[in-house]
Amino acid sequence: MHKKDESFKDFVLDQLRELDNLEARRMFGSFGLYRDDTFFGIVSRGRLYFKVDAVSVGAYRKHGMKPFRPTAKQTLKSYYQVPAEIVEDADELRRWARTAVDCQTRKANLR
Repeated sequence: MHKKDESFKDFVLDQLRELDNLEARRMFGSFGLYRDDTFFGIVSRGRLYFKVDAVSVGAYRKHGMKPFRPTAKQTLKSYYQVPAEIVEDADELRRWARTAVDCQTRKANLR
């Protein structure tokens, strides 16, 4: 794990500090973001990725964002990179985070 990831994770958590029950857990050399027990985000290699679904992915694509690629051969199309301008705007980032949590909730309700 790079020191850069640790400091970026801390920055993201600070930006999202007004969300209740938020935590970052280590996972496979990255961090998973959880609200309560809902996994909704990934911090990896200095980038932030949020959970998307058919309802929310358009906002990411509109900004030219791409899905998470943990390796050159693997792409997780259900997590997209959050645009830098969103990461830097705490209010907007919280809105996008809530949408990502909602994606997981919708998915769980479909089961």
